[in-house]
Amino acid sequence: MEKIEHTTVSTNGINMHIASIGTGPVILFLHGFPELWYSWRHQLLSLSSHGYRCIATDLRGFGETDAPPSAASYTALHIVGDLVGLLDHLGIDQVFLVGHDWGAMMAWYFCWLRPDRVKALLSLSVPFFPRNPAMKLLDSLRASLGDDFTLYSSVITFSATLA
Repeated sequence: MEKIEHTTVSTNGINMHIASIGTGPVILFLHGFPELWYSWRHQLLSLSSHGYRCIATDLRGFGETDAPPSAASYTALHIVGDLVGLLDHLGIDQVFLVGHDWGAMMAWYFCWLRPDRVKALLSLSVPFFPRNPAMKLLDSLRASLGDDFTLYSSVITFSATLA
């Protein structure tokens, strides 16, 4: 992993840590929760040896990337803005986008908001789940999964008591 270069890029009002290696078409990797760029280390090394420029970030609030104190600073718009600013800073027009877990959700939003910057998307473990502004998240989950679902049940139960 000594070949992987680490840099910090100023983007969208934060400093973002990136790990990169290789030359050629760009693959941008977005990690899940609670992971970092390091989750992609094997893919960076392997794909860079096949002629790709591989970039993995620490997303906003993770690892060596700045963590703004306000929860309002962590919307999909902020994170997509971070990534677009990163690509602009690096002079990259389009990427192959790979996301896992939380990174997959952000990758879906990136494709939705900036399709002009994406050649292709590989989403691991999270399908596209569009927001429905006419329905609260908990009501949407109950409508699709039923009242007795167990997905994050302690968080949803706690959140439901606050609603």
